[in-house]
Amino acid sequence: MLPHSYTTDSQSKSQSIASTILTASSPPQISAACTAVDSFLHHHNPDQSRHFFSIAFPTLICKLFGFDESSPQNPNSPNGWIDVVFASNDRELASRVFNLLSPDSVLMHSIAAVDRQSLVKYVFPVERLPEWVRFVLQRNRDCYVLPDLCSLFKGRVKEDSVKGTSFQIQLNVFEYYMFWFAYYPVCKGNSENSSESAVRKIRRFRLENWTSSFPGFVSAKRGSEEKIECNLYMRLLYAYLRAFVPIYDLTAHQPYRSSLLHYSTIYDGSALLQAEFLVYTLIHFWIVDNDFSPLSANVCKSFGVSFPLRSVLGETPPTSGLGEVVKLFVKYLNLSAGGVTGGSDLVEYSGSPRWKVSGQVDVVKTREVTGVSSCLVSWNSLIQRPVYRFILRTFLFCPMGASMKNVSHVHSVWISYMEPWMVSSNDFSELDAIENKPAKISTREDSQSQACGYSSSWQGYVLSNYLFYSSLVMHFIGFAHKFLHTDGELIIQMVLKVINVLTSSRELIELLKNMDTVFHSKQAGSGKSMLNSLCKCVPSIREQLQDWEDGLCESDADGSFLRENWNKDLRLFSDGEDGGQRLFQLFILRAESELQAISGDNLANNLQCIDSLKAQVSCLFGSHIIKPMFVTPGVECQQSRDEIFKPRKVGSCTLTDVRYKGDWMKRPVSDDEVAWLAKLLVRLSDWLNENLGLSPGEDDRSSSTWSYVEVSGDVCGPKETMKMVLCSVGSWFLMWGMAIAGLMRKYGLRVNLRVLASKKVVMVLVLSVLFCVLKRALGFHRV
Repeated sequence: MLPHSYTTDSQSKSQSIASTILTASSPPQISAACTAVDSFLHHHNPDQSRHFFSIAFPTLICKLFGFDESSPQNPNSPNGWIDVVFASNDRELASRVFNLLSPDSVLMHSIAAVDRQSLVKYVFPVERLPEWVRFVLQRNRDCYVLPDLCSLFKGRVKEDSVKGTSFQIQLNVFEYYMFWFAYYPVCKGNSENSSESAVRKIRRFRLENWTSSFPGFVSAKRGSEEKIECNLYMRLLYAYLRAFVPIYDLTAHQPYRSSLLHYSTIYDGSALLQAEFLVYTLIHFWIVDNDFSPLSANVCKSFGVSFPLRSVLGETPPTSGLGEVVKLFVKYLNLSAGGVTGGSDLVEYSGSPRWKVSGQVDVVKTREVTGVSSCLVSWNSLIQRPVYRFILRTFLFCPMGASMKNVSHVHSVWISYMEPWMVSSNDFSELDAIENKPAKISTREDSQSQACGYSSSWQGYVLSNYLFYSSLVMHFIGFAHKFLHTDGELIIQMVLKVINVLTSSRELIELLKNMDTVFHSKQAGSGKSMLNSLCKCVPSIREQLQDWEDGLCESDADGSFLRENWNKDLRLFSDGEDGGQRLFQLFILRAESELQAISGDNLANNLQCIDSLKAQVSCLFGSHIIKPMFVTPGVECQQSRDEIFKPRKVGSCTLTDVRYKGDWMKRPVSDDEVAWLAKLLVRLSDWLNENLGLSPGEDDRSSSTWSYVEVSGDVCGPKETMKMVLCSVGSWFLMWGMAIAGLMRKYGLRVNLRVLASKKVVMVLVLSVLFCVLKRALGFHRV
């Protein structure tokens, strides 16, 4: 037991350090605060340093990420230390703050020591949790099963001892810090979205901060001296992933392990728990967050729970500004995909990463890994569904008029995910060089550390992620059609990158086509032996298609090219009107006309890009798509935009032969209707049909029993008599209305007020009202 004087001394010093941290806003003050923290933790044992983590550590987090509520959030000046370092472009200050927070720092060593003895616990604010978790915590009945549904909250959901009826998230020091670390880019993206219309230039500046984290995205106007050294967040993210999340071999030496957590040569099971915690934290804060279907449908069904989040979250796109951090996160985790690929075996879809023992059968170990030797790990099974929905929600729910920069970042995440064979440890060489660490993350062979093209060893990865190469491509081409007019050059380049990935290898094209053939074949047992080997993948792909796209369809976001729920059957290689080949053909025609309409300085280069797109599309579908269009620069197009995009033929039919098939009330708005009035009347008609029981598929309610009300036989006075007469008349009208509704249900009739949206009807009503007004006005003047 420590003497009282030591306890008082550590407590007073912790309060002094908290004051120093709170006033630190300039580079010299930040450097002095870092020195004070290091000095205190270096000279105090874990029991004494608990006062620091109780008093000063929350203040350090607020100042580090700019969560200080005492100072107003000024978008023109950086608030947190991370923003100050980036704005100052001071490499020495960046190195000083990084050394304070790096995995092998004194601070992290003290955190591990304090957590080992469970000396400090924090309560993370509910309003800062991912959105779907916030709504679940508001329903007490779901809080009890939340730890079983999501491993991130295993043992961390506790009942509030003060309120009693509510629940809270209790974390240790490491978990508390990582929650705030993950929340920082989400908070930054939300603040940029809120001020987008008012401070457009400032938002562009902040977005450039994110793009500076990779050399390929650095703008040309940035000076060569501004490098990734000053992007503290990206450096810390990579350092934490490299230190706490194992890749390839669990027993291989991981940086920071020996100095920080004192792991023995046998991999400790607590390290796996810590790795899973960090991965789950980043997934749910960045990728899932406001998704109305955050968990697998099978998992929710097994526990008998359902989250009505769609009515609350709605069609909300993911938080903007997360593209670069998600890309680094996904690229790092996909480094493990190469260690377990091979053959056509699908990775099992479960809530935990797959652990594979070299030279033995595959086993899945989620908790007990102590004593495992030469063990390989793949994190791909954890991120498949969240990443797919993250990308798809970005495309489907992108609002009109939004900047395409965030979409391009998410698009780069998708491209990187589809090409794991192009990712190697050398992609992180710049980050490794800053910390003077070896470029290789694991002890794999030198030949495997270099990125190479697709080979048969990646067949299992492609099949287990087949929807990324098929269904998501169809969703994206619908997005490209919808937003082609916003930034034609960028959209065309994005489409070309996707096609280049699909056609990067003849072997990959054959695999995608063969899988599509097997998926649509009715007799799986016939055909080539190679196709038969793919039949076992079909049930898993169908299950993925139903689960990953739960609640997502183009009918709500974009119904002009894709029909409602059409994607229940993969259409990339379909020859139909809604197939991939026809949509790509139409996109190429529109893209050519769009580029000629703008006729900028890059017209020749853009048309060359179109020709490349034609060649790659022809390679993918095995036929010549469209003949190259040669246009002389400077010649303006004589046709209007409406004439360019007016269809001449649909399939083998002329335009006059095309007839709408479907619900006549939901048909597209025609030229002889008032568009806004037609939509309003359709909604009103739907409401009336739903309340009257006239919607298709509802049971006949005509057999429902009538309710009778006994009234008193004595009616006294004119007031009661009038009341009885009015009730009788009302009952009479109600009876006739129910009779008419019963007849409509009997013969399948519905209320359709859309006919009133006709321009002829509207004109007659307007003229009638105008005639009555003029008649009254003229009659008033005559009197």
